[in-house]
Amino acid sequence: MTSVLSPNTQAILLLTAPLIAGRGTASSDLLSPGEYKRLARHLREIQRQPADLLSPDAAEILRACQPVIDEGRLQKLLGRGFLLSQVIERWQARAIWVVSRADAEYPRRLKARLREDAPAVLYGCGDMALLETGGLAVVGSRHVDDALIDYTMTVGRLAARAGRTLVSGGAKGIDQAAMRGALEAGGKVCGVLSDSLEKTTMNREHRNLLLDGQLVLISPYDPSAGFNVGHAMQRNKLIYALADTSLVVSSDLNKGGTWAGAVEQLDKLKFVPVFIRSTGESSAGLDGLRKKGALAWPNPQDVDSFKDVFNVAMPTPTASPQVGFALFSNEEPTSVDAKPTVPVPPDTAPAPQAESEPSAPVDVVSDAQPPAPALEEQPSVTPEAIPPIDDAMESAQPESSPAEVLFAAVRAAIQQLLSAPMKDADVAAALDVSNAQAKAWLQRLVDEGVLEKQKKPAGYIVKQKRLFE
Repeated sequence: MTSVLSPNTQAILLLTAPLIAGRGTASSDLLSPGEYKRLARHLREIQRQPADLLSPDAAEILRACQPVIDEGRLQKLLGRGFLLSQVIERWQARAIWVVSRADAEYPRRLKARLREDAPAVLYGCGDMALLETGGLAVVGSRHVDDALIDYTMTVGRLAARAGRTLVSGGAKGIDQAAMRGALEAGGKVCGVLSDSLEKTTMNREHRNLLLDGQLVLISPYDPSAGFNVGHAMQRNKLIYALADTSLVVSSDLNKGGTWAGAVEQLDKLKFVPVFIRSTGESSAGLDGLRKKGALAWPNPQDVDSFKDVFNVAMPTPTASPQVGFALFSNEEPTSVDAKPTVPVPPDTAPAPQAESEPSAPVDVVSDAQPPAPALEEQPSVTPEAIPPIDDAMESAQPESSPAEVLFAAVRAAIQQLLSAPMKDADVAAALDVSNAQAKAWLQRLVDEGVLEKQKKPAGYIVKQKRLFE
């Protein structure tokens, strides 16, 4: 972690991060991902960037942002400088680094593939260079039998022998088995965590691997944050984005993070080929993924045959909502296979297309790094746990109004998301919208009889009669 965070990274942390020092509580005024996207776009429209909110003329800029985010709310968040200094000291003591999209060190694979959906801030511990090495993503269920654990560890060991990085999510079950197999065989591992980064990095066994450069752990969530269903589902796309190919060892059917992440790759993002386990007892989930286009894992037994798996033709990488557009106005469009290019000077860069981001000055961040990207105006309603909006739109009646078409997509998204009870805050995080917006949608679906709000366990869930339709 650098000793001094860039001005843009400091501003983004103040606006969006809970800055949990020990057992402190997060601010309820934090900008949601959707709110931050709108603010970032507005800043670009007025030729500013997040770091300018900490500049001497910040008061004028805050007033200019009033139409997007309440000025008083921004002032309160930006006034947390002392808390930020405390938490930075805590992170540094634990060798936890922080980068934002405005930093040159931000993983190029995430920036190229996820584009505007790349996390604004990324926390990590270990050798950041491992995040650029690609490799095999291995995912699967938390609750599996010993036979699948042994099978998965064998895959991890083979990846290590072949010199390929193993990418997984760090959850118990398949994730940890794959990572443990690779690490015990001396391989390199990238773990994408949805919670408890700080606690995990302090584990003695992990500590040595992190210090030796064999393991890197990252998370888009505060290092002290606990488990959150929405966060666990949101991080799935990061696992696939960091890899060259993927293997689903086990999965439920039509529910759970493993299913949702694999379906998103097959139906929408198509970053990498999706293989499924083809030996042993199959499952309804694996059969369902096969029907959606997943490939049978060829069960390589040696290094050469394992490397051949990486030669399987993969879909054209598409991240995204902004395929073909540069992340910043003075960058060329990138791909994960392209070599870094020298940025075009702002005064010679071609005018951005309508869909690309407005230009902005880049004179605040050290080394002239571009500002944090401005993101789309309307909140995303298609996290990896839900079907693409296009599918819902196609099913809408032609005469439907735009509002009806949008809510049809929202209805389908929430129904798939709520296979288990979730609180409104978790739904908001999964859908990348404000808590108020999530509550409004949930209440409407309760009124329609689609959802019910239960007390034990607390949360919203699809009504039972809908589960079997």
